[in-house]
Amino acid sequence: MTRPNVLVLASDGLFPHFFSEADQKRLDELTHWRRSSLREDSPTLREQIANVDVLMTTWHSPFLTVEMLGPRPRVKLIAHCGGEVKSRIAEPIFDYVTVTNAADPMASGVAEMALALVLTLVRRIPEYVAEMRNGVIRTNEQVSEGETLRGRNVGIVGYGRIGRAIADLIEPFGVQLFVTDPYVQAKHGATSVELDHLLRTCSVIILAAALTPETRNLLDKRRLSLLADKTYLINVARGGLIDTDALLAELRTGRLTVALDVTDPFEPLPANHELRRLANVILTPHIAAGGIEVRRAMGALAVDEVVRFANGQPPRNLVTREMLATMT
Repeated sequence: MTRPNVLVLASDGLFPHFFSEADQKRLDELTHWRRSSLREDSPTLREQIANVDVLMTTWHSPFLTVEMLGPRPRVKLIAHCGGEVKSRIAEPIFDYVTVTNAADPMASGVAEMALALVLTLVRRIPEYVAEMRNGVIRTNEQVSEGETLRGRNVGIVGYGRIGRAIADLIEPFGVQLFVTDPYVQAKHGATSVELDHLLRTCSVIILAAALTPETRNLLDKRRLSLLADKTYLINVARGGLIDTDALLAELRTGRLTVALDVTDPFEPLPANHELRRLANVILTPHIAAGGIEVRRAMGALAVDEVVRFANGQPPRNLVTREMLATMT
């Protein structure tokens, strides 16, 4: 096979995050590649796309439609540096072009963040940090209760790559693990249950589901009311899984404590948003899988797919049109 022409769609800022010098050299060896920093559809971008066999996409790539590929599409492969292809590529493209993603590295990063947030809440770290800064003196005559994961019922909503990675990390803590997912059965000691049952019986609940029309506002007013007092709720998936207005109403009562890496409908969260001011809320700025190590790993997987294409080999991380229904 002759060297394929490759167009990398990446902004000036993100390109070095995803593509190490070593991976650029891998592309040099097997392809003719160039980069475009264009982030919107345009005649210039369409002209660039018309002359390539492979597109590599990132978080700053423009949303791709069939029309952008031209009347006689030359593109045979789209290799995405990330997991969320549904929000990057129009569905009809899947009928004509092979699409791959690089979701696995994100799962481990998000799982680490989920565990970190769980332990931060259960061990009441923010409260103790505030006490120390304010000069509070504690003695060993004071004793806490419930500051351990061991023995708790922990629920994971969504048991895809991320949910399974979270389960693997949290299982050694001696918890009773419950999972709810209409498409996947629990494994490795976890128990599959209905969502309402999980919400009623778990004192730690981690959201790891994809955002689809069926899961938007999955935790609405009724379901949030099922949570017992002093429940810890952690969202490392998508902000739209929770009805924000209903969540705020519950948080104002003080009976729940939450940790949110994602928010909805605003992200980034406005500086004056009420969630920033509530003492029973921990916020992080959607960084669960944002580290440079994760990005480089995703870029390397995408380059792997291009190398396989150049060598006439089938893809390893194929995304099909049928898979879109359960993807964010």
